[in-house]
Amino acid sequence: MLVIVDLDDTLCNTWGAGRKTLLKVIMYALRRRRFRLIRYFLFREYRKLESFDRYHKMDMSDVIREVLMKIYPDIQSKEVEEITSLVEKEFFSRLRLYPDALPFLEGLRKMGARVVLITDSSSEWQRKKLKMLGIEGFFDDVIISEETGYSKLTPHNFKLAVSKFGDDEVYVVGDRDETDMAGAKAIGAVGILVRRGYFKGRPSKNADYVVHDLFEALEVIRNAGWNKN
Repeated sequence: MLVIVDLDDTLCNTWGAGRKTLLKVIMYALRRRRFRLIRYFLFREYRKLESFDRYHKMDMSDVIREVLMKIYPDIQSKEVEEITSLVEKEFFSRLRLYPDALPFLEGLRKMGARVVLITDSSSEWQRKKLKMLGIEGFFDDVIISEETGYSKLTPHNFKLAVSKFGDDEVYVVGDRDETDMAGAKAIGAVGILVRRGYFKGRPSKNADYVVHDLFEALEVIRNAGWNKN
């Protein structure tokens, strides 16, 4: 059995930590009278970046750095570094595992499953998250978009996982339909969509199962009895 798992908003509260971090950035921008930056966040203009592959290989700090340079071409590098340092400090101080993450990973281990993490963002941030959350040892492999050069908007990293750990029974567990679940479909795996985080309210067209938490996801894997022909 091979289980491919997403990290952000599947195992940990990335959007919750990110949302509170953005509030800190908005407060900073108010003090500096950076009203265009405030408008950018309040009107959720960052949603325009979701479909661009390159942003899936960048971390939150790098994205905000680029947004700042675009909105304020003459901004001083000192202020950019001040804001991006604030972003990293605030984000990681708020990042937590979901309560069901460890039971889920431990349950997979007891089942003898091979577990591969496929995640989008920078290598530095994703590996820092794994170390801080204390879950590095649960994975047979970790595939990160910046390291492979491919984001989950394409099926490349899912195919890479299967090429390394091919199995007749493959599951993909994640929170985003157009990446995690589309990736599952591309490799003929069972897609289990976890409804939480940033993409919680989005429609699903690729998932085989939609669940509310990782306890339910684990039960699906235990009970599916699905074998690839």
